[in-house]
Amino acid sequence: MLVKKRLLSIDVSSGSYNEFIGAILKYAIERVSSYVCVANVHMLIEAHNTPKYADVVNQADIVTPDGMPLAQGFKYEYNLKQDRVDGMSLLPALLAECEKSDLSVYFYGGDQKTLNTAETYIREAYPTLRVAGLYSPPFRKLTDAEKLEDEQRIKDSGAHLIFVALGCPKQEMWMAEMKGKVPALMIGIGGALPVFTGAQKRAPKWMQDNSLEWVYRLIQEPKRLFKRYLTTNSKFLYLLAKEKLKTKS
Repeated sequence: MLVKKRLLSIDVSSGSYNEFIGAILKYAIERVSSYVCVANVHMLIEAHNTPKYADVVNQADIVTPDGMPLAQGFKYEYNLKQDRVDGMSLLPALLAECEKSDLSVYFYGGDQKTLNTAETYIREAYPTLRVAGLYSPPFRKLTDAEKLEDEQRIKDSGAHLIFVALGCPKQEMWMAEMKGKVPALMIGIGGALPVFTGAQKRAPKWMQDNSLEWVYRLIQEPKRLFKRYLTTNSKFLYLLAKEKLKTKS
């Protein structure tokens, strides 16, 4: 059973990797309008800086500890061993389970080229999986009419599980807005699709296990990620140390 515990600014779910898979599938099978936030340091700092966004994350039905720093935060704060439950591994695991259970999936977000590549890859890797739809929305603020069209399109698709690839914080805001409107579970997968299809390489497992995956990503995309990692990682370490000192005093 998943239980949420506070890590600085957000409530993160705690449990085994398999318990997360089971809980996500249960929502999907029962068609509960719900959403899952896959939380890393970037999301935690965004939530710390923006109370409105923190509310969106904390109202999620499940918040997974995506990054090793968050998983290790449970040990640091609560002396609990916590599995890392990252979007990169959740995506293929959930697709396999959906194929096995005959659940249909929908992809919302990302550019059309990425979605086309993902569709081709999925047809080969998961031949009996039901793909209810793939949609690339405009890269701008949507009108109310467009939001209603998206909502109806997803309803009509009959999808059980929606993979949302809009990036943080946009995807979490979108899922929160759609909760109660679409009869499916939504999960934010950020930039997992290019790695999933092999278009982008993932860090070696030893780097993943030692909280160094961010270094590998930084080498791949230095211009885009340098400022983010410098700011968010430093602030996370500062806030964690500050919280620990507070509990000791």
